[in-house]
Amino acid sequence: MVNNNNVSEGCSCCSDCDDTTLKTQTVTLDSCSCGPGCCDAPKVIQMEKKRIIIDFLFLDVSVCTRCQGADTSLEEALSEVSKVLEATGVEVLVNKINVVSEELANQYKFISSPTIRVNGRDIQMDIKESLCESCGDLCGDEVDCRVWVYQGNEYSVPPKAMIIEALLKEVYGGTNDEQKELEYSIPDNLKKFYAAMKNK
Repeated sequence: MVNNNNVSEGCSCCSDCDDTTLKTQTVTLDSCSCGPGCCDAPKVIQMEKKRIIIDFLFLDVSVCTRCQGADTSLEEALSEVSKVLEATGVEVLVNKINVVSEELANQYKFISSPTIRVNGRDIQMDIKESLCESCGDLCGDEVDCRVWVYQGNEYSVPPKAMIIEALLKEVYGGTNDEQKELEYSIPDNLKKFYAAMKNK
């Protein structure tokens, strides 16, 4: 029996059917003429995009040189890997969060400024800090900001390569180390900063 597309019932295509009475098949570069979905008709496969969410948390980008530097490094890192991520179907969303209060610090479980997280994972788990003169000038008290350790060296600004490495690990695997969810309390250093800003 032949259906409306001149294909025998039970056959996927005239070309693979044993029915020799079919003389109407026309093969083109795109597909045969049997009808939609036949032979080599192009199939559209909708792949779900992988999403990377980057949270950049900071105390201040107007005065703090470390926060400014981290912001610049993040922008440069994203600029360098954007074509690779785009080509592999990765969507990047960046949230820049000015953690101006203890309430926000609690909400985001903010430990040290600045912080960069990729899909909720801090790009550097070990927190190391040193005196930040610009934040001290801002609030009128001594405040520490983050020091970044990458490949055995310390930096006041996260190296671009460190951020790129964290992004690529998240996208292409290799992040097997689980981060334990610890009970959060605002570090004394941040409490001191917020108190000093209130008293200004």
